[in-house]
Amino acid sequence: MHSTFSDIFDELHFIETLQEDVKIVKELPQELANVPRARKHFTSWASTSYYEDMTQLWKEYQVIHVAKSDSRLANNDLPLDIQRLRCRALYHALRFSPPIESFGKKLVERLRARGGKYIALHLRYEKDMLSFTGCSYGLTDEESEELRIMRENTNHWKVKKINSTEQRLGGFCPLTPKEIGIFLRALGYPPSSLIYIAAGEIYGGSTRLLELTSRFPNIVFKETLATQEELKAFTNHASQTAALDYMISVKSDVFVPSYSGNMARAVEGQRRFLGHRKTITPDRKGLVEVFDMLENGQQTEGSSLSHIIQTMHENRKGAPRRRRGPLPEMKGRARLRTEESFYENPYPECICASKKHLG
Repeated sequence: MHSTFSDIFDELHFIETLQEDVKIVKELPQELANVPRARKHFTSWASTSYYEDMTQLWKEYQVIHVAKSDSRLANNDLPLDIQRLRCRALYHALRFSPPIESFGKKLVERLRARGGKYIALHLRYEKDMLSFTGCSYGLTDEESEELRIMRENTNHWKVKKINSTEQRLGGFCPLTPKEIGIFLRALGYPPSSLIYIAAGEIYGGSTRLLELTSRFPNIVFKETLATQEELKAFTNHASQTAALDYMISVKSDVFVPSYSGNMARAVEGQRRFLGHRKTITPDRKGLVEVFDMLENGQQTEGSSLSHIIQTMHENRKGAPRRRRGPLPEMKGRARLRTEESFYENPYPECICASKKHLG
């Protein structure tokens, strides 16, 4: 079911928090309800000069319908007041609606009651994610074909033919449940660790999840923390259940995303804003080589593997650092895709810290 803004966020709080910056209305005034409107796709990663040029639209139209809003603003080289307004919107004005906020806090309390500390694992191993990325490593031929057909039949997914092996070697695939299990054990987390799975339905179900639960039996989902009756109100709204996962992930002691999608980046950014809470971002490209060595018998699980993986992730734990710019070898607009997202790391514009802590 489609969710509106107010289904997910506290609309009144959003309007009031930003009232000194921008006037926000819930609906168009009567006199503008039926006037001709411009429908505009703003360009991605646009600078302020681009939006200054766009003001000409106001001369022709009183209402502009912005068709898309994700990644429309540049990550870098914007005025400081614009960047800080972004953070006010993200971390102060955006607050989940009271039902989500209240229930999310309850779930966190229940997790804490089970074991005190917990890891939130954003396990992107849903059918649509694997189909979209073209990642079929470890799957049966029948499963791979099912994913290929799904990709072929999803019109808005532009890329249809994907080499799964190349995707994996390039680090563009989500880690499998088995790989995540090996990874967390190598980092030193004991089998008794409490792990919350922030995810939709895992492709392959409990059989595939067994490759993780055999190493970490203390794994919980929303469904194990709450009754069916409690979850009923959120069941038909994927965005609302994702909001619960987001809340639990932000408040976790350690956050581990198996893939760097939009939610993982947003969670990492908010955790940085809240004091650089520990977020371990797997080096998927580097790990593929290690996992293949394990598979080929060139390496075994144990202290040697732990040393390799811990060394590889020494600087991937969410410690304070400046946002990464584009890759130097990239030219033109393509280089903007290689920048670290503002939402993933809002330092330095929105985080105050002493320079000695920053790399």
